[in-house]
Amino acid sequence: MRTVRGSVVADRVFIDTNVLVYADDVNGGAKRKRAIEVLSTQVSEERAVISTQILQEYFAVATRKLGLTAEDARRRVEVLRTLDIVVVKPELILRAIDLHRLHSISFWDALVVACAKAAACGTILTEDLNHGQIIDGIVISNPFVEPTRAGEPRARYIPRRSRARQGLGAPR
Repeated sequence: MRTVRGSVVADRVFIDTNVLVYADDVNGGAKRKRAIEVLSTQVSEERAVISTQILQEYFAVATRKLGLTAEDARRRVEVLRTLDIVVVKPELILRAIDLHRLHSISFWDALVVACAKAAACGTILTEDLNHGQIIDGIVISNPFVEPTRAGEPRARYIPRRSRARQGLGAPR
């Protein structure tokens, strides 16, 4: 257990699909290197958790975007299934719907949060939610954020008109 912003969080870490995909993306550059590093650490420390949703998404993305054959992607899923797996059940789907409504996040991201909570994870590694945000007691961590910005939320997008009104530069 560790403390984040005064809250005690579990050491188990939920790994989102994008981290797994970057680890296998031969054209991923620095993100691939970082994903492999993060995965190696979490797996070797037996902290990594995924869900059946993550396995399904991985297969779909690996075959569609990474160009893996169905056979190669299946072999990779066979390896991933050795991690701790949360099986998505109707109760988790209902919880995800509640989280979606409460936090205004996509249903699929809410399902990731619901699965992480069910597995007693303190952290979710993903680039799909806001870095540093806490949802349902779980810390969102983007492993691809530069270390100097760790703990900072993502920069907020300010439309050009608003930027001008705030003295941040004139619209082009």
